[in-house]
Amino acid sequence: MTQKSSAPQQKSNVVAIITMFFMFAMISFVTNMAAPFGNIWGFKYEWSGMLGNMMNFAAYLFMGIPAGKMLMTVGYKKTALIALAVGFIGLAVQYVSSIFGADITVLNYGGQAVTLNLFIYLLGAFICGFCVCMLNTVVNPMLNILGGGGNKGNQLIQSGATLNSLTGSLTPMLVGALIGTLTPQTSMSSVAPLLFAGMAIFALSYIIITFVSIPEPALERAKAEKAAGVVKAKSKHSAWSFRHFVLGAIAIFFYVGVEISIPGELNFYLSNATEKGAGILVNGAAIGGAIVMVYWLLMLVGRALSSSISAKISTRAQMISVSSLGCVLVLIAIFTPKTVSFSVPEFIYNPTEKTEAILTDAGLSAEAIEAFKADAAAFDWTQYPEAADKLENGSNIKVEMAPKMLETPQVPLSALFLVLCGLCTSLMWGGIFNLCVEGLGKYTEQASGIFMALVVGGGVMPLIQDLVLAPAVGYMQSYWLVVAMLAYILYYSLIGCKNVNKDIPVED
Repeated sequence: MTQKSSAPQQKSNVVAIITMFFMFAMISFVTNMAAPFGNIWGFKYEWSGMLGNMMNFAAYLFMGIPAGKMLMTVGYKKTALIALAVGFIGLAVQYVSSIFGADITVLNYGGQAVTLNLFIYLLGAFICGFCVCMLNTVVNPMLNILGGGGNKGNQLIQSGATLNSLTGSLTPMLVGALIGTLTPQTSMSSVAPLLFAGMAIFALSYIIITFVSIPEPALERAKAEKAAGVVKAKSKHSAWSFRHFVLGAIAIFFYVGVEISIPGELNFYLSNATEKGAGILVNGAAIGGAIVMVYWLLMLVGRALSSSISAKISTRAQMISVSSLGCVLVLIAIFTPKTVSFSVPEFIYNPTEKTEAILTDAGLSAEAIEAFKADAAAFDWTQYPEAADKLENGSNIKVEMAPKMLETPQVPLSALFLVLCGLCTSLMWGGIFNLCVEGLGKYTEQASGIFMALVVGGGVMPLIQDLVLAPAVGYMQSYWLVVAMLAYILYYSLIGCKNVNKDIPVED
């Protein structure tokens, strides 16, 4: 009897796990649009680069706790469906910013007219933040529950996070490829294909999840209590009563700040062709997107490795290792001179293929492109005035600089050390969540909502780094903020994660 009854349950769990993995991937797809989209707005308004990211994460502050309550009132499945519908609306609003409002001035700031389309975009980013907050609130506790908590729970979270990293790595690369070189003409219409793809995926996901069965532990508890006639007395305790949870909530605030700050500011640094930035004169945004993609790919690698070892190596041991290594890597990046550089490998950025694409967009024939590749310095642009004009005004590349497109890009070595941090940050989300909710029992759903509210750190800390520190001390020196946040995460991993409130009852 036991074997027969357990088979359908195991099958149901497998379907639920796959569904959670898919939603985990969607979270990163939406979240990782904000920072590279910031290149578009930051080119027009220097102060706005991280505002979309801030709005995306600000939504967590407003939606985190309500999302946790939704798990207890309407359940995991309905919360996920609502999230997908909200995400569709958020991407649609962002698309509207590409076709409306560019000619309507709302206010003047710093002597510059700020147009309505920026505010429409920020609204869309804020709405998308509600979506990813609800999805996160569903996915993390559910995977922990399906894995049985402890190391096994962390193993499932890390497995799902591997897919999260895959979509996270593809998004900035796709945005960078669509943008190319930033110009005054670059707008949200440049990335419209990605927005349409996102809306299609949300719609398809909604249909699929409608027919999928997902466990509902909170609703099942409430149903059982009602059937038994149990009247719940209001508990004098809550998730806030557990010291390790409170310290963990602060750790997640800083962690999401670290995860977004490292690649976000690096993208801005590499895209900036001036002396303040990396000084890449041609295709900086595309190169930056390709480099940042490696960060997210390394997060994928790290999470895949963690999921394979988490059953044997404790979450705490993994967290101590990666937070220590992260601190070291960022410090090396800070102290490495910008003059020390490395050549970007072709598998990350192929200058010949990119040049061909740019020249094709400019209107050069295949024969002319081959002539340019054969001797770029001697190429006679006077024979192709329309293409030269489109190259300069459309791609922001002057014809005298065009030969540089074929050169292998040189990137400051500090970027490499920051990219390697992806291996470290990969483990932290699942690790902190696992340590945070361990031993919380009936307070897990409430803790998940609070936990999500503190994800707002992913908007606050990168904004402080980009808007306050980077202009004052420079891009690389602004990473001292990241070092401080990693130091706190190391403290939590060593000391703060210990449950010192085991006397509090966690079962009804």
